[in-house]
Amino acid sequence: MPLMKSSLSPRAASAPTAPHRPAPDALAAYTAQARAIILSRQDPNTGLLPASTAITVHGDYTHAWVRDNVYSILAIWALELAHRERAPGVSAELRLRVEALMRGLLMAMMKQAHKVERFKHTQHPLDALHAKYSTQTGEWVVGDSEWGHLQIDATAIFLLQLAQMSASGLRIVQKPAEVAFVQNLVHYLARAYRTPDYGIWERGHKHNQGRAEINASSVGMAKAALEAISGFDLLPGWAPRILVQADDLAHARTTLAGLLPRESESKETDGALLSIIGFPAFAVDDPVLADATRERLVGRLQGRYGCKRFLRDGHQTVVEDHSRLHYEPGELENFRRIESEWPLFFCYLLIDAELRGDTTLAADYRQRLEGLMQERDGQRLLPELYFVPADRIEAEREQPHSQDRLPNENVPLVWAQSLYLVGALLQEGWIRPEQLDPLGRHRVLQAPAAAALGPVQVQLALLAGGPLAQARLASHGIAAQTQAEVQPVQVRYADELDALLSQLGRWDDLGLSGRPTQRPGSLATGRVHTRQGQVVAFLPALYSRQGFYLELDNRLLVDEIRAEMAYLRAHWRPGAASDAADGAPAQPLLLLLITQAMLDAPGADVLLAALQELQQAGDASAPADAPLRVAPLADLLPQTEHCAIDQLPALPAEQPLVLDQSALGASLHWEEAATRQL
Repeated sequence: MPLMKSSLSPRAASAPTAPHRPAPDALAAYTAQARAIILSRQDPNTGLLPASTAITVHGDYTHAWVRDNVYSILAIWALELAHRERAPGVSAELRLRVEALMRGLLMAMMKQAHKVERFKHTQHPLDALHAKYSTQTGEWVVGDSEWGHLQIDATAIFLLQLAQMSASGLRIVQKPAEVAFVQNLVHYLARAYRTPDYGIWERGHKHNQGRAEINASSVGMAKAALEAISGFDLLPGWAPRILVQADDLAHARTTLAGLLPRESESKETDGALLSIIGFPAFAVDDPVLADATRERLVGRLQGRYGCKRFLRDGHQTVVEDHSRLHYEPGELENFRRIESEWPLFFCYLLIDAELRGDTTLAADYRQRLEGLMQERDGQRLLPELYFVPADRIEAEREQPHSQDRLPNENVPLVWAQSLYLVGALLQEGWIRPEQLDPLGRHRVLQAPAAAALGPVQVQLALLAGGPLAQARLASHGIAAQTQAEVQPVQVRYADELDALLSQLGRWDDLGLSGRPTQRPGSLATGRVHTRQGQVVAFLPALYSRQGFYLELDNRLLVDEIRAEMAYLRAHWRPGAASDAADGAPAQPLLLLLITQAMLDAPGADVLLAALQELQQAGDASAPADAPLRVAPLADLLPQTEHCAIDQLPALPAEQPLVLDQSALGASLHWEEAATRQL
């Protein structure tokens, strides 16, 4: 069907349009279309979907891309939700189809458990999970070095939607071994904030020369996935909950905020960012930053036929040399102002506008999309992209958006058609936002997540290394407890928590060792851990059982304590179902151990003055919403978040916190000798 240029002109785009109203038979029509263009392609054995039926110079689209499969099945899931209260039989059938696809992806990934095991230690591109599989067998289809497989967002969106669909009632994970594998996918994504990847477009750096880079869309999708799956009980009664370390989330949050509104070092913006500032990730905590990112993206990338993926993107332009995988230096100039435009992004913008309550804008994007559809076998379908024909390139470069474009041969792009159906179902009221997002992630669009939590109050408990240290602190008006006095609560060093958490997800039959060894962050030690009724509190990682040199540098120790408190206030987010006894959000705990060695070392007066200041700021007379509360450990526990670790091995017997001073002296002597040799 030819495109009417006037329907997408700037004047028409700005005119208010009435929101769609559902026709009585609209749901049946949407379901029929989904059966024809999505479910008809689903493999009966693996449950997987081909990205398309096309085999072109740009690739074999009959393969099952992880990302495309998840996006393509979203329409079926949305239809299943829409039919639950209207036609339970249809709902049950569609539910089985969604579960089959998600389990098919899970099985394909589990066949590569050895790669997950390697990657979580190396973050090397050749160790990454494959990005696409055989639709018929679920086996790999291209070698490790023959494709940019390291696409963090693909693994992340699978994990995100696994959590969302499971929360809606679907039963995707069915065995304890599968739960262990999902826990290892958490480890796989935990360092996304520092892992360069090839991104959603599989190219990496804009120059398309095979170089990976850190992408905001990848970091954001990983952050969303980790947040969504954290604390989730995938197999109640049969396997432990999924545990996510809050410090990994804090690192991702910081990295994402630092990247936006850019996509990466090479890309000032990218259409992929729509997936993280809105549906499905809702990964940006700050609505102002999300709005700025959207404004930049739309302003620079939106055209009459969709949005460009990014500026100077040569993919499927008529001047691109399809025989080469990578570009030559300086070749990007050839693609200036003639980049292909993808209707796909209007689907994101339609859903985004609807969820933000902008019905006029949502109706506008719906109108744009329907003007872009091509008729195939009686169906109105969305092409993958529109390109500038060769005879119109110079005119388009001279006056952007002036020339009519042509659709490519990949009709429909199932991913785009699926998101269009989701948007239509949402817009017409067949599904509600809370059904599409049962975990409530879209609420970040209304208010910053941090603001909704209220102020963070660091709870400080002081421990003395022994009776003598306790007495000396008391002589300066500083109350502290000894290790014996806080019983039955155990107090341990952070390295013991690290050893314990290293067992998370261990499953020998799959060759999965669990969580890589990593120094626990302050958010991990800011929670107390419980195992079979035993409460264990951990000292922050700045304390080290072996060679704790801060005992002899009180000024540095005071700086470290202040940094710990600032970090906790900036990044604390209570976990799921972690409210305190009075219903208020749980607060972080900071344990400080003051030893005799510290009080004997130079700068003890600085340490004592700092402790007095902290105690005064957080004593019982301070306001209830004060940023600090200082009290005995037992008084703080009701307000502290508890993390159950019953599934992990038992801790060894509790040991005294304070080392023998001769052992510490020997360690320091060795360190000093080594330093002198440098």
